[in-house]
Amino acid sequence: MGNRVAIIDYGMGNIHSVAKALEFAGGGTVQVSVSHEPEEILRAERVVLPGVGAIRDCMAEITRLGLDEVIHEAVRNKPFLGVCVGMQALFEHSEENGGTPCLGVLPGAVHAFATDMTDPADGTRLKIPHMGWNQVHQKIEHPLWRGIEQDTRFYFVHSYYVTPAGDRLTAATTRYPEPFASAVAQDNIFAVQFHPEKSQHAGLTLYANFLRWDG
Repeated sequence: MGNRVAIIDYGMGNIHSVAKALEFAGGGTVQVSVSHEPEEILRAERVVLPGVGAIRDCMAEITRLGLDEVIHEAVRNKPFLGVCVGMQALFEHSEENGGTPCLGVLPGAVHAFATDMTDPADGTRLKIPHMGWNQVHQKIEHPLWRGIEQDTRFYFVHSYYVTPAGDRLTAATTRYPEPFASAVAQDNIFAVQFHPEKSQHAGLTLYANFLRWDG
């Protein structure tokens, strides 16, 4: 198992907290680099694509730095983890910002939560963004779920959600109020809508599993 993980730095995202969480989860056995240099990213055994903010800005910076090509190369053969907007960017298209083309690594699109959603329990209006702790219901067995109990709560902050093309990609769902894909998996790619680095023990467990995963 290689112990180098590259976090793709395109100026958007809570890179520092992701790096610290990965270092902690690795227990001193992992070398974490934060970089936008193609050579350094592709030298690593594992790659993480984080992201927060507007998808148009994220995609503009990814393209400007030539990281779209780097990502397409990395996802071919390395364990690859997308987080939050980094998950959304892997799909084909997002409704955000009037419509934004994304990386097209995975089939499917990103949609906005409806603004008139209500809680089925009490009829109160649900806030957008979906923010806070919510249950993640695992749909498949996967090495990244090791040691994480069914319906464990993770921390979310997002106004858009992924709709994969077909059910086979969905690794977990979360209700708000209807189920949406909160994790997806395909071959050596795993991506989550929640923030593991903000999800305490469960998030650190997921990062530790990623650092052990051979894809």
